Amino acid sequence: MNLRQIEYAVAVAETEHFTRAAEACHTVQSALSHQIARLEDELGAPLFERTSRRVRLTPAGRAFLPAARQLLHDAQRVRDEVAAATGQIRGSLSVSVISALNRPDAVALLAQFHRRHPQVEIKLNSGMSEAMMVEVREHRVDVAFVGLWPGEAITGLNAMLLCDEALVAILPPAHPLAGASELGLAMLAAERWVDYRSGSAARRQTDEAFIRAGIERRISFEIDHIGLLERIVRQGLAVGMAPLGSASALTGVSAVPVCDAPSRRVYCVWAQQPTPAAQAFVELVERSTREP
Repeated sequence: MNLRQIEYAVAVAETEHFTRAAEACHTVQSALSHQIARLEDELGAPLFERTSRRVRLTPAGRAFLPAARQLLHDAQRVRDEVAAATGQIRGSLSVSVISALNRPDAVALLAQFHRRHPQVEIKLNSGMSEAMMVEVREHRVDVAFVGLWPGEAITGLNAMLLCDEALVAILPPAHPLAGASELGLAMLAAERWVDYRSGSAARRQTDEAFIRAGIERRISFEIDHIGLLERIVRQGLAVGMAPLGSASALTGVSAVPVCDAPSRRVYCVWAQQPTPAAQAFVELVERSTREP
């Protein structure tokens, strides 16, 4: 068993395709398939169910994948730690952010990080908080900026609270309530709503607030990006809610404070054993929170 075989197998598991995995690993499919076959022989169990349409993990493959990811992470961390001991921060840094992130400015932080550590390859993605935390635990992402409702626990990760902010109502400019100085959830309950997908951390923020108030509402549109919320509200199709800081960046809509609004907490989360690049980035984030 060697690291290359494990890297190939993880790539197949993530792409569910031998050809795409070979392309991601910069090799030919025949070589990748041969190495995975040798790995399966050594492990004594098939890792994949192969069909004409897709590739799926077997029970043995599902048991193999977390340990394989950890092993690859540890091997890369050894290389990066040795480089760090000689004064070099190198390797890669993968950062994920929620779409409704106004503070901190993740792109500005990454630009600052790149100027300090140009040898680090940087990747930036966006997604939903709960999915990004899983990716950090599985070492597919190094650092994530997530938004959670105040009662939600973070397990298995390091976490730094960055801000705690209330949500405000997002209304079409022509809406009768758009000119109000303040609203209550009961005044918005009869409206059609746009909100994040059911079960997501972002959705729980508003669901919990309405449940506590004993108010039912009608969700007509489910989205996973604040840009869609902005467009739906602008067209007068629904009303929504967004964090106060993010609402200021929306155009063509009206933002109104809500007296009994839910709140969200923005955290920076990272693995319990970060790479040197991830640790350096977290330290940069921490310094930025202390700056006026």
